[in-house]
Amino acid sequence: MTQPERLEFLIKYLLSERKEYADVRVPEGEEERRYLLRSLMNVRTPEPIGADFLAVQDEYLRAELAKRRTVRPDELPEAEPGIRLYQGDITALGADAIVNAANSGLTGCYIPCHGCIDNATHSAAGVQLRLECAALMSEQGREEPPGGAKITKAYNLPAKYVLHTVGPIVRGAPTLRDCELLESCYRSCLELAEEHELKSVAFCCISTGEFCFPNRPAAEIAVNTVREYLSGRGGNMEVIFNVFKDKDYEIYRELLGVD
Repeated sequence: MTQPERLEFLIKYLLSERKEYADVRVPEGEEERRYLLRSLMNVRTPEPIGADFLAVQDEYLRAELAKRRTVRPDELPEAEPGIRLYQGDITALGADAIVNAANSGLTGCYIPCHGCIDNATHSAAGVQLRLECAALMSEQGREEPPGGAKITKAYNLPAKYVLHTVGPIVRGAPTLRDCELLESCYRSCLELAEEHELKSVAFCCISTGEFCFPNRPAAEIAVNTVREYLSGRGGNMEVIFNVFKDKDYEIYRELLGVD
């Protein structure tokens, strides 16, 4: 199959799953088709899916990944021993693990093409990620509380694993408990990474988006927690602070002393 043929196959497969999609027209333009595919993947509940779909989906997503340049941790300059700073798309990082800022359901963002890291991670990984997360949640039998971490495969991402953590939702100024929970997110991810003998972990800016934790205090907690961890038991691990917005980049540059 060519890439356009894979795209059409995947769209038609997902549309055929639901009777209410019977009248949905497949658009002519490639960009509109890509938007529709991502939307259909985003709203799809974690139900079993055919091996034929997964095979074509994996070929499609890996071909899309090949169009972008995978960023290796060792390409990024050290801000200080064991810590690197990267501004860009976390789904392009070839670290041992990337951290996903999840919600309490842990199965991803269901808003079509939403701009959050949760949506981007699941969209680039493929539907298997939602299925694995759903299995973890079914076994757990309750929502994921803030401050912990879970690990899954990364599927079609260049990373090997995804660490999922739920940050605190802040209303107004962060409370002491909010700060403790955010610190716990970083520490839980680092502990889980060490437990699985991972050598590089890329953190997004946990809780600073939809969960409204102010950017600077969140960054201070992130940097202080990682520094403390690396100075102790996690000395062989490398941490990448991944930022997307310019204001976060400037905050982390200042905190890390990057020129």
